[in-house]
Amino acid sequence: MNEKTGPGTPSRLAIEVERYPATSRILHWVIAVLVLLTWPLGMVIKFVKNEVSLDFYMIHESLGFLVLWLMLLRVGNRLLTRKPEEDGPRIEQIVAASVHGMFYLFLIIMPLSGFLATNAHGFPFTWFGVLPIWSPIGKAPDIAGTLSAIHLVTAWILAVLFVLHIGAVLMHHVIRRDFTLYRIL
Repeated sequence: MNEKTGPGTPSRLAIEVERYPATSRILHWVIAVLVLLTWPLGMVIKFVKNEVSLDFYMIHESLGFLVLWLMLLRVGNRLLTRKPEEDGPRIEQIVAASVHGMFYLFLIIMPLSGFLATNAHGFPFTWFGVLPIWSPIGKAPDIAGTLSAIHLVTAWILAVLFVLHIGAVLMHHVIRRDFTLYRIL
């Protein structure tokens, strides 16, 4: 510590970082937590006892449905708010924008396809066991498998995007030691 540091003198360097709007930051972290709960829950359903599998499905589907609506809200928020100015090489900006765009796309496709697959397989959906949700397609066994396949494929695409995203976070925060992470905190 510098000897000139005393009462009323900051002991740490205060850094101003242009951050995302609060609504964007809150939606980002709420959706991230929900996805990190929902994704593994969906993967373990086939391994749980039959007596509790319907409970696992209900929680998985209900959280996924919440992700769908929060993502639609996030798209609206993104259209209405300004994001921080990008810095870094142009190619990195293009890759980051592409990964973020795919996150948005697949975080809408995955829960939507899961919801529709549930209906197509003939299971009515009741959100958290309380609120019945109208089915736009009803029982449709001829497309149920396709919708389930879309749901599964998008889950794995999101897993790859997540790894890329975390890799970029680590690159910025640990290797480059820049302030990119602080924009979303």
